[in-house]
Formats: sequence, C-alpha cells, structure tokens
Amino acid sequence: MNLAWKEMKKNKVRFIILGSIVFLVSLLTFIISGLANGLSQDNASLIKDLPDGYFYMNAEADETFNLSKIDSNVQEKLLNDQKDAMALSIQMGFLNDEQGKQQSVAFVTSTKSNLFKDIKAGEVWLDRSMEDKGIKVGDTLTNNQFSGEFIVKGFVEQTKFSHAPVAFINIENYKEMYRVEEMQLVFAPGEDQAEEVNGLQSFSKKEFLNSIPSYNAEQMSLNMIVWFLVVISGMLFAIFFYMMNVQKIGLYGILKAIGLKTSKLFRMMWAQMIFITGTSLVLSIAFSQIFNMIAPKEMPFSLPIETIAQLSVVFLIIGFVGATLSGIQIKKVEPLHAIQQGEV
Repeated sequence: MNLAWKEMKKNKVRFIILGSIVFLVSLLTFIISGLANGLSQDNASLIKDLPDGYFYMNAEADETFNLSKIDSNVQEKLLNDQKDAMALSIQMGFLNDEQGKQQSVAFVTSTKSNLFKDIKAGEVWLDRSMEDKGIKVGDTLTNNQFSGEFIVKGFVEQTKFSHAPVAFINIENYKEMYRVEEMQLVFAPGEDQAEEVNGLQSFSKKEFLNSIPSYNAEQMSLNMIVWFLVVISGMLFAIFFYMMNVQKIGLYGILKAIGLKTSKLFRMMWAQMIFITGTSLVLSIAFSQIFNMIAPKEMPFSLPIETIAQLSVVFLIIGFVGATLSGIQIKKVEPLHAIQQGEV
C-alpha cells in the first residue's frame, strides 16, 4: 500500500488523468441513469409506489387495462376474499381551471382502501405538480363530461401516470364521466402467490408495468442506453488500466529483480485501482446530486441510493477486472530484460 501511494505521488499527472476519465464516464452514467429513473417515476409512480402485490384484469382484455371490465360479482368476491384489496380505474382526461385553461390529468378512482385517500363526491386530490400551474386548495375545476364541479381538497406527492399528474376522484363521479359501471382492475397487496380467479388474469407489479406500452418501450430504450454506457465504461477502464500498466513494465521488472513478489505487485495495482475508482465515484455521486439540485423542475430526475450502490459496485467490479487483465503483463516481465532497458 505504501509503495502504491509513493508511486501515485511520483506520477500525479498520470493518475489524475486516469481518475478524470473514470470520473467523467461514471458521472455521465449516473446522470443518464437518474434521468431514466426520473422518467420511469414520471410515467408510472402511481403504480410503482404501491406495495408489492397482484393486479387482476379481464382475461379477454388482451393484457390492456383500458379494455378490461371486471364483473361486479367477481370484484365483490375478490374484495371479500383478499385483505386490503381494492378495485380501481384509470383514464386520461382534462380538467378546466378557473380561467378555463385545460390541464391534462390521469383520473384515478378506487373502492375504499388504505392505499388511496377516501374521496367524497365533488372533491378532487391532485398531484402536487399542479400547484406549479397555479391551482390552489379550494379552487373549482370542471370537466366537459361531468355535470358538477370538482373542489380541490389537497395535493399528493409525486403521483403521476403516463407523464400526467394524477387526479383522484370519487367513484360515482368517475362512473358518470365515463358512462361505465365496471372497474378496470383489482389490486391485491401481498407477496403470496396470486389467487387464480376464473375469467381474470393476474399480473405482478412488474408484469403490469411492462403491459403498459408507453412505459415498456420507454424503459427498454433508456435501460439499453444505460447498459451500453456501462459496457463502454468497462472497455475504457480496461484499456486505460492496461496502457498504464504497460508503461510501467520496466518499473515492475526492476521491482521483481530486487525481490518483490508478483502477488505484491498485483496488490499494489489493485490498491491504486480502488483509490482512483473510489475517489472518482465519490466525486461523481456528489456532482450528480448537485446536478439534481440545479436541474430544472420540469426535468424528471431520480437517483435513489439503491441505483447508486448498484452502479458503484458494477464500476468497482469493472475496474477490478480491467486492472487484473492488464496486470497479466506483470507475470510476463523479465527482470533482467527490464534492467538492461534501464527503465524506472
């Protein structure tokens, strides 16, 4: 470790350049990953923030919740059988504010549940992003399909669907607006295996999210970009660590000639890799959080600690593999040849 530190002090510029490359690549990956997570939350936080459980929709709906209609008798039996289950419906629509301006929202209604607020007829709870559009508690909103008016009773935090703020409304108001009696979905929280119900198809939360076409296509594209970045980062790490070690072949040869074991040279190389990668990751995490603070509110960005930890571990593994592969050159170093070259 002491030898690794002394060499880094002696060749500061070389290690600073390598660390800068690792920092920039990891920062770019953290930011792209944060944007991907942010778009995912913006698209489906209504569903993602629910606890683990199963969604049921009509088996004839071709895995499209918009086409699903659950028979009221089947719904009643499911709600009675499964603790904390609820029936819900989601429809895109518009609300007109007091100035007559249309605001795009996702109307959501449900049977009584601990997971959503109990909404009375004529009331609406909105995602807090609607506050930025000038809507306040107590405002009166209208909808062309609804004969009455909605009074804004409050706001909920970060609850969106299909990139639109969610508007929670009463079930009777929903039925009047969309001229339906049946609900689209039943959600049963819990980690047990989904109960088989005749005429219904069950989906885990992840399966249900993937059944939403816009969510699935968007996430596939963004995840592909993130993992391409990880692969490119891995190749860059391996190339730069290889080049750095090749430049030090002469030094390794002389160290071996004076009796230093190959295993100790590997430990020196790994210590340098951990220091460079670790320092670069700490800086890139800090800069990604600063980016989150200064980025415009309209830009969805979410970089949870789980994603940071996952990417950091991946980068450390990539760095270790890259350094180890490049270090294979150390085994081939001939001490006598290195001394004859006179490289230090």
